[in-house]
Amino acid sequence: MSANTTIQVPLLDLKAQYATIRAEVDDAVRRVMESCHFIGGPEIGGLEEEVARYSQSKFAIACASGTDALLMAMWALDIGPGDEVISPAYSFFATAGTIANNGATPVFVDVDPRTYNLDVHLLEKAITPNTKAVVAVSLFGQCADIPAIRAVCQKHQIYLIEDAAQSIGSEWEGKRSGSMCDFGTFSFFPSKNLGGAGDGGMIVTQDQALADKTRLLCNHGAKPKYYHSLVGTNSRLDALQAAILRVKLRHLDLWSEKRAKNAALYNALFEGSKVGTPLHDARTRHIYNQYVIRSSNRDGLKQHLADRGIGTEVYYPVPLHLQKCFAHLGYKPGDMPHSEAAALETLALPIYPELTEEQIRHVAQSVREFVDA
Repeated sequence: MSANTTIQVPLLDLKAQYATIRAEVDDAVRRVMESCHFIGGPEIGGLEEEVARYSQSKFAIACASGTDALLMAMWALDIGPGDEVISPAYSFFATAGTIANNGATPVFVDVDPRTYNLDVHLLEKAITPNTKAVVAVSLFGQCADIPAIRAVCQKHQIYLIEDAAQSIGSEWEGKRSGSMCDFGTFSFFPSKNLGGAGDGGMIVTQDQALADKTRLLCNHGAKPKYYHSLVGTNSRLDALQAAILRVKLRHLDLWSEKRAKNAALYNALFEGSKVGTPLHDARTRHIYNQYVIRSSNRDGLKQHLADRGIGTEVYYPVPLHLQKCFAHLGYKPGDMPHSEAAALETLALPIYPELTEEQIRHVAQSVREFVDA
């Protein structure tokens, strides 16, 4: 069969998104440019209030990236040399890289093979007297079982951070991602379901003392200006990004609903096939930052789809415990079987809200051509 390349389906189409909100975004950018208030100010304060409210959190602190959000959260909790921090073995590198950047030691735990989130049943045996915190990742837009993880953390009196970089707006039994831990951290990288026009991040918490400390750390520990009670750094979100994100936040629930609708269509089109479709835990609101399928010949499928004009992505080809930079920790292949299998078999398909039904059907048909052959 010759490849059908008449229908092009990119993994993500930010131009299509921009076309639907062009006037609002352009007005927001113009407002900032005319004000010439680029650092701090009403756009930052407005976004922080809106994200706090949206995520059911009392406080939100804007910062320069999702990575910095994790760094600052750990910094605020005084995580450093001699401490261990538990992380799932299957996640974006920042989850573990920020632990190492704070001088602590990452301790990896395998993931649930159905949700790709940390397997809470394996958590307790990974805790040692040196464990200071757990970073629970809500991967691909589905909230992790934070209440169960939090119960283990409270039992052992250790901190809990939710890496919610892919899950703003997702829920566990009605409670929003980011709201149930000592800290929740969001990323506004452009490919996220709430993405800026560059890097950006946000830290949320219910604790005023932690919020105040984190805000200081993001601004060189200074309050008032030039008076430094802490040694912080410069991790600020700029006003242009905040203005754009405030526009997009107004549309986020609609976009999440469209992603879920697209996922439901994929699921229907894959019924009866050998395609491994993502599990949606009924206790969650899944926002489908990614729609991730599984295939025993993932790389062959990826090439097959590329030949048909379909963009895909592998999240993530090397699990964290097998990354070269963590070789000194002594992990070896086979230690985290579910994370290792996910790294070999998973493939993200286009799921963005502006997809047409024709595009989704083309993707599904092309996947089934290969997987069911």
